Amino acid sequence: MSDQKPAALEDRHQEDGRLFSPSAGRNLAPIMSAFEAFELTTGQVIEFGAGTGEHAAHLVKAHAELSWLATERDPGSLESCQAWSDHFQLGDRMIVQALDLLTEFPEAKLPVADILYSSNVVHIAPIQVLENILAYSAHGLKSDGYLVFYGPFRRDGVHNSDGNENFDKSLKNRDPQWGVRDLEQDILPRAADASLELRHIRDMPANNYFVVFQKA
Repeated sequence: MSDQKPAALEDRHQEDGRLFSPSAGRNLAPIMSAFEAFELTTGQVIEFGAGTGEHAAHLVKAHAELSWLATERDPGSLESCQAWSDHFQLGDRMIVQALDLLTEFPEAKLPVADILYSSNVVHIAPIQVLENILAYSAHGLKSDGYLVFYGPFRRDGVHNSDGNENFDKSLKNRDPQWGVRDLEQDILPRAADASLELRHIRDMPANNYFVVFQKA
């Protein structure tokens, strides 16, 4: 029996090969608004852990100057990403590629990106996944390019809600290597080591954050 954990922490329904994530549906509009507010709507995006592909498909559909590489390790999620691309007839502007964030960066053949994006990933993975994303920016992100994280974070050791504190405990019960990361203690020092400078922190619905770094 495989000990691989499920690809999602929620139930998803399917239609014509497209998976629909309840959480992705709820946060899609605020995330699209943040991309637009911070002028992240042109160039090549690489998304790490693209999930169902809903964010990618809707953003590419809305912005003709975006190209998107949606990466995932889960076969079902990869199929959904492709189905979303096909549904909106995005052609070569939304490409889907298998990638395991824990093991494949040294050998991965990915385009140089204007934007690296990861949504709701680093808290349901070992800290090595966060470190690999940051390390990849050294050669995979253009000068002045952006790295964007979306999801729950602690701030200087403090959760911003009882719900996130309980969520953190539940994650660690599932896997001791998982957990809500601390923006100041876990993310910022590692980002600085990767020559990434913090540009924006936006409060988002449901006690999440949209965090933007720029490559120095």
